[in-house]
Amino acid sequence: MAFGFAQAFRTFGKLTLAGAIGASLAAGDVGAEQKTPSPGSAKGQFGAVGLPTQGPAQPIGFYAKGCMTGAVALPADGPTWEAMRLSRNRRWGNPAMIALLERFSQDAVKYAGWPGILVGDIAQPRGGPMLNGHSSHQIGLDADIWFTPMPARRMTAQEREDMPFTSMLQKDKFLTVDPKVWTQSRARLLMLAASYPEVERIFVNPAIKKKMCDTWTGDRTNLGKLRPIYGHDSHFHIRIKCPPGAAGCTPQAPVASGDGCDKSLAYWFTPAPWAPPKPPKPGAKPPKPPREMMVSDLPKACAAVLDAASVASMQAATYGGPSAASALTAAPAAEPAADADGELPDVGPVPNDKPAIQ
Repeated sequence: MAFGFAQAFRTFGKLTLAGAIGASLAAGDVGAEQKTPSPGSAKGQFGAVGLPTQGPAQPIGFYAKGCMTGAVALPADGPTWEAMRLSRNRRWGNPAMIALLERFSQDAVKYAGWPGILVGDIAQPRGGPMLNGHSSHQIGLDADIWFTPMPARRMTAQEREDMPFTSMLQKDKFLTVDPKVWTQSRARLLMLAASYPEVERIFVNPAIKKKMCDTWTGDRTNLGKLRPIYGHDSHFHIRIKCPPGAAGCTPQAPVASGDGCDKSLAYWFTPAPWAPPKPPKPGAKPPKPPREMMVSDLPKACAAVLDAASVASMQAATYGGPSAASALTAAPAAEPAADADGELPDVGPVPNDKPAIQ
């Protein structure tokens, strides 16, 4: 780690409340995400659809600006996984994503010493912008995996709503992994997820990325797939490539070569990513608030996706067929536009000078 971490820590060591600063900034972004969208907005329209379209599965557009057709649902229960926060109705994805999750959950037991995975948000039934919590997860090729292992018993729907997140970070230190919580099995789980050729990126908190850079002694070939980003201290985010033949899917630029344990990581340990926006110059007009994303801002095909015929039921569109669909009933969400669990967004406040390293 010869790229100036020590200097970065000395520079930032004076910010004794840095952890609180980062948390408050991210919390503020969550609050912005939770504002009730207007009925005509893309969030409002895609968030109101309960079932996917009929027909073939296709991701349309980019991970953070798109939609999808022909989605399938991850079964709420499997031998090596449990789906969480069922009331959100976000366990839909492209079949390639769902197949990977099932395979990953099985391999986690075999090779990572993990008892099974807890799967968080994947996407809405037709993708598109979510009502709250994420800027990506729009085309069915993103999925969140909790750092909490699957318990030995099946949880009820209410337990899946209420289980709190467990952060991997120390509360009283800036960007520092808690040695009382972090385990080698979690490191193995991350590197297993990164080993699949279709996995393009895995988003983790910068502290977790640094921990992996400092301590991973196995094959580092796929370490560069772990990308540091705001949040992601209680879960990690798997992103897969556009599937073969998905002509309407906009790919992301490939991850740079190397293990990512370089200046792009050191950046996160400086004040720059956590600094509040600069105040406007005296006399300058205040910036306009960001405009709501409308359906017309998405790829043109997404308007037709909203109007397309639905599948008959969730059971009919569950991956593996109706027999794989769980009878577990989701607890109703008291307020769909609010996250009581305080989940951090995928992307927090991003300063203008943030390097394009993701």
